[in-house]
Amino acid sequence: MEKTTTALTTPLRDVLERLASIEPSYPVLSLYLDLRVDQQGRRNHELFLRKTLEAHARTLTGAALHSFTTDAERVRRYVDEIPSSVTSAAIFACSAGNLFEAIQLEAVIEDNWLFLASVPHLYPLARITDQYPRYAALLVDTHSARLFVFSLGTVEAEQQVKNEKTRRTSMGGWSQARYQRHIENIHLLHMKEVADVLDRVVREEAINQIVLSCDEVTRPLLMEQLPKHLAARVVDVVRLDIRASQREVVEETLAALRQQDAATDAARVETLLNAWRGSGLGVVGPDDTLRALELRQVEELLITAAPDGLQAGSAAPVDSPPGPLDAATTAPGTEPDADRLTLANDLVTRAQQNDARVRFIEDPALLADVGGVGAILRFKI
Repeated sequence: MEKTTTALTTPLRDVLERLASIEPSYPVLSLYLDLRVDQQGRRNHELFLRKTLEAHARTLTGAALHSFTTDAERVRRYVDEIPSSVTSAAIFACSAGNLFEAIQLEAVIEDNWLFLASVPHLYPLARITDQYPRYAALLVDTHSARLFVFSLGTVEAEQQVKNEKTRRTSMGGWSQARYQRHIENIHLLHMKEVADVLDRVVREEAINQIVLSCDEVTRPLLMEQLPKHLAARVVDVVRLDIRASQREVVEETLAALRQQDAATDAARVETLLNAWRGSGLGVVGPDDTLRALELRQVEELLITAAPDGLQAGSAAPVDSPPGPLDAATTAPGTEPDADRLTLANDLVTRAQQNDARVRFIEDPALLADVGGVGAILRFKI
């Protein structure tokens, strides 16, 4: 199933929208931290944070140094108070611009990153919303069901449905036939109730993707009761114990979503290329994509999931944020490329300003021939 979530219904949409609208004010600190504990129960971000903050402070003077020093101290205090249960954090700070936005996440940030520029660096945050979408997971058997709404890797809501539990009985003759019809009727009523609950939650929560877990007996009974608009949102069916833990449910269903997403990436890129070659409702490459974003033409931005897969544009747009970008990371074997990181952030930030969808393409080969980026347009000029 293709992604149909608009920018206005994605996780963190309010934060991304707010950060994308901030006027340039140097220096803006954008910090992404992996806060998972190691085998000794310790976090390993402290050394990175201390070294990079000190190194950046040595490059600044005057008002910029005062703003950065204030922000660095506030960031340290904030990070020290983050509970051990939190997996990662994204922090944006600039006292000169009256900015401090901190987000604690259950979603995994693989490495530590620090960006210093005149605007917030949103590319990693936007990618997190793509990796950890908002969706429903339904576990169901013939007498019970558990319905979850997940967002950013954590449970937003959970509901349960329980009905009469049936058991096998041997009666023989007409009595057996009547009892079998009774059981089938109980199962049918249960599936109708489950479908009604799912329909209400999907409608109220604006859910676009559903992952089911059921066995071979339950699946046809449930699918018969799902209206077409719900069946169309089912992206996969997995096998989980009805008593599985929340962590097991989120891990299994997220894996199914990502597998399905990877399978549809190629089709979506082909849609983009056909629009570019045929109807004119598509553009490819950094320059033309940025131009379409400036004109607010973009419906959906398709961008490589790794900034080093982007081809540098011929020239920065006239309204690009002033000043350079500086970056540091613990990602192994990574030498941050400031030009590509700046371009990646500019594309994603402008897409947020356009209320456009953003789809990250995991296979770098799919967009390699067109510079790593393209856009499907709302209209052509």
